[in-house]
Amino acid sequence: MSAFIYVLRAIRPAMVGDPRPEEESRLGEHFEYLSRALDQGRLVLAGPCLDGEFGVVIFRADTQEAARQFMEDDPAVRHGLMTAELHSFRVSLLEKA
Repeated sequence: MSAFIYVLRAIRPAMVGDPRPEEESRLGEHFEYLSRALDQGRLVLAGPCLDGEFGVVIFRADTQEAARQFMEDDPAVRHGLMTAELHSFRVSLLEKA
């Protein structure tokens, strides 16, 4: 498996601090989607920048195509709340738990 990263940016920047009810629901789906990936051992880490500019998702996939599908299946991306940009990634250093 290879590592990949996608960078997320909100379509409506105010959503980050003041989501509309439908956005809040989709953001919940986004969180659950990534939580399941964590439970499955696919997700390395995910989270937003505290200034609200962007979020990152680092995960593992077998192929570039599978990585793109994983990103596109993210509810925040699929429902148009966020744009996403995919890149291959190498974890060079990782904090030990």
